[in-house]
Amino acid sequence: MVTDQSCRNTFSVQVKTNARTFNFCLLTKKAKEQVSNNYIYVLVNLRHNKSGEMIEYFIVPSRVISEKMVYSKNKNSEWYAINLRDAEKYRDDWSVFGKS
Repeated sequence: MVTDQSCRNTFSVQVKTNARTFNFCLLTKKAKEQVSNNYIYVLVNLRHNKSGEMIEYFIVPSRVISEKMVYSKNKNSEWYAINLRDAEKYRDDWSVFGKS
């Protein structure tokens, strides 16, 4: 749970982190139904390159997660995920939490 700087608005925040660079973030099956204007996902991608570490943040409303999540299955496993291409417009966009 987080608040804006004036403590007038609260948000539920789900943080999903990739310790290595991937083009997707894993989700739970419940992400399809868990939708609210105040429920936000912060997808974090830790990128490692020659000059060090770069961190990517995608601040995505739960409505978008629900609409864009995909299901994949093979003979040994199944998973739910969002492709970061579908979250690109939310990269470094912290405005959902209000102006600083």
